[in-house]
Amino acid sequence: MMSGRLSRATWIALAIAAAVVGAVAVVAAGLWATIGTSEITPAGWVALILGVLLTLALGIGLVSLMFFSNQHGYDDGDPRR
Repeated sequence: MMSGRLSRATWIALAIAAAVVGAVAVVAAGLWATIGTSEITPAGWVALILGVLLTLALGIGLVSLMFFSNQHGYDDGDPRR
């Protein structure tokens, strides 16, 4: 990929990935349409907000640990460290 041209295998992988994303979008749109109008209770909103915040905190924490590990050289050198 350094030469600027994509190999045939890369194009095939991209086509498969695009087809899978498209299929998931079609299924999700169909399921969304069958739900119709639905209400979320206050407890549902609390659960949704807490789930989003905890997921973001976990992701930010793990990425921070990854950068910390890289900056301090824990990813280099002796594996017995």
